[in-house]
Amino acid sequence: MSHSESVGVRQARKQRTRQALLDAALDLLAEQSLSSMGLREVTRAVGVAPTAFYRHFRDLGELGVALVHESLASLHATVRAVLAEQDGAEERIDHTVAVVERYVREHPAHVRFIARERHGGVRAVRQAIADELDRFATEVAAALKAQPVSRGWSDEDVRMLAELYVDRLVMTASAFLDVSDGEREGVGSERWRAVARTARRQLHLISVGRQHWHDAVS
Repeated sequence: MSHSESVGVRQARKQRTRQALLDAALDLLAEQSLSSMGLREVTRAVGVAPTAFYRHFRDLGELGVALVHESLASLHATVRAVLAEQDGAEERIDHTVAVVERYVREHPAHVRFIARERHGGVRAVRQAIADELDRFATEVAAALKAQPVSRGWSDEDVRMLAELYVDRLVMTASAFLDVSDGEREGVGSERWRAVARTARRQLHLISVGRQHWHDAVS
């Protein structure tokens, strides 16, 4: 094996261990907060020595920040794509709610982590979530600004609208998660459908207000 191949193997092994630590932490966080989780719990679940943890993360806070990025990164591009669609407002609303539904079905542990740690006890993670949602709002604002209905809007007002959308998406994801965590409830249940209906009505209310906002403040 050449030196470059050896380096590549070591890097791949290191990346697998790092991902295993993230996955193990996420599993453990299903039942507890990050501030109550022990480093040894994570390394024991992976089957590595506690000292191996520090080859990948300075502390559990840094691991939590990595989980924040992992939890939210894939949602950004999907929602941006929906907002960039040329369909009418109702179609965009339906697609947006469907995206959130699918994300909660496919990534419940990530949604649970964000919902719990958004106001949790680890400052670095709280800040990382706030920063990620702020970046999300910036991306949504750019997509909204490009839509004809935003013509004449100030950047400040478009940003305010984007933050409303992002907040609704986060709250809707949490509501879906609450249903899927119920003992006898789940995807497709009446409660799940009720969350979807409420989300669509809330987004429709924002959309109606958006259509008249410029006239109201001019």
